[in-house]
Amino acid sequence: MGDARVGLALSDPELTFAHPYGNIQAYGDSFRALDDVITVIEDEAVDHIVVGLPLQLDGTEGKSAKKARRWSANLEKRMRNLMDEHDFALYHIPQVTLLDERLTTVSAHRQLLEAQLGSRRHRPVVDQQSAVVILQTALDGAMKV
Repeated sequence: MGDARVGLALSDPELTFAHPYGNIQAYGDSFRALDDVITVIEDEAVDHIVVGLPLQLDGTEGKSAKKARRWSANLEKRMRNLMDEHDFALYHIPQVTLLDERLTTVSAHRQLLEAQLGSRRHRPVVDQQSAVVILQTALDGAMKV
C-alpha cells in the first residue's frame, strides 16, 4: 500500500494461487483508495483481506508499518459503517490480517525481470506484483485464510 498506488491481488476459489488484480490510484494518499478497495471487496465477494505490513529489516515497526495498521483499521471501520447503513453487499465483514511484507518489492522486481518485463515497465505493475507475493505467502501457509 503506497501513496501512489495500492496494488491488489486475488486468489483462486481454492485458495491456492494468487494473481494480480490491478492497482488503485491513491493520488498521494493511500487513505483515498479505501472506497475503491471496498468496491473490489464487494464486487469480488472477498471474505479475507491480507494487508502488507512494511516492517523494518530488523523486524521493528516504523512509520510505514504504523500507517499500514491505521489504514487497515480504517478499512475495517469503513466496512462496518457501510454494513450498519445496509449499503455493504456482503453479509459479514471480511477478516483483515496484516502480513510482514519485508522484501516483497525486491521479490516482485525479480519476478518481473524473470518474466522478461523490462525494468522500465516495472513501475506500473510492481505494486500489484508485490500484492501477489504477499497474498501467495499467506496462501502458502504463513497464515491460513
